[in-house]
Amino acid sequence: MEVEHRTVETNGISMHVAEAGSGPPVVLLHGFPELWYSWRHQLPALADSGFRAVAPDQRGYGRTDRPEAVGDYDILHLSADLTGLLDELGEERAVFVGHDWGAIVAWQLALLAPDRVRAVAALSVPFIPRSPVTPTELMRAVAGDRFFYILYFQEAGPADRELSRDPRAALARILVSSSGERGPGTFRRLPAEGTGYLETMAEPDGLPAWLADEDLETYAAEFARTGFTGALSWYRNFDRNWQLTEHLAGAKVRQPALFVAGDRDPVLRMTPPAVMEGWVEDLRGSIILSGCGHWTQQERPDEVNRALIGFLNELV
Repeated sequence: MEVEHRTVETNGISMHVAEAGSGPPVVLLHGFPELWYSWRHQLPALADSGFRAVAPDQRGYGRTDRPEAVGDYDILHLSADLTGLLDELGEERAVFVGHDWGAIVAWQLALLAPDRVRAVAALSVPFIPRSPVTPTELMRAVAGDRFFYILYFQEAGPADRELSRDPRAALARILVSSSGERGPGTFRRLPAEGTGYLETMAEPDGLPAWLADEDLETYAAEFARTGFTGALSWYRNFDRNWQLTEHLAGAKVRQPALFVAGDRDPVLRMTPPAVMEGWVEDLRGSIILSGCGHWTQQERPDEVNRALIGFLNELV
């Protein structure tokens, strides 16, 4: 099934989307630091199974616009991008499948625009109930004087420059370090003061089987062109998102949901699936893939495709 590319206008920005197939719509939301390309294995599989699969480069990424203001990357903007995308596609609602940051957006969209979300499938990041204090305050309490990447990303400049010096080398380190071959305990615990993000990861001695050199080059070429500031701006809105969604305190996800993650994903050590208990009312599966790392749908495309298609077929 051929993947088609086009640009749509939504919520005041131009958004690049990759699309394949026809039928009930499924919107695929990538995470950091990725692109629509992260769903290269899912687009044809979903299309062949009778679904309209749509994978955008989200705001700040790839061939989609990159607004300058940090506040333009808050959860209300990210959610409105997607409801506007549905409008442009001529679809009233869709199933949203998200990985990493894409999962966070999918969960929040289910609360912010429940009538537009048929169901949610989240990879790597479970639904996280609202914390009693701002997210960065909680992160600082947990991290202490140790480096934590999300806190490092808060200040505009240092991470942007660090990652942009050599995008290919940076992306190789990030993708390999969180891959299942490395396991969840490979990040160095270093002091917060004076530490860069890439210093916490070992130099890769090669690429894992799931990541071909041409795949890495696809990512590297785009980030060499765009830089990382748009992508990092998502992280700089954690506290703003918390403030903007005060009205959702206590809200539960009522749509059918699926969760898939790897048992070697470092995210699961921070936010285990058990945090969803009592908050996702129609969780139809929580699948943990043995030996899989953070890049779930790229590392284990066949297993993820089977899980997604099975979940989707139950909804039809």
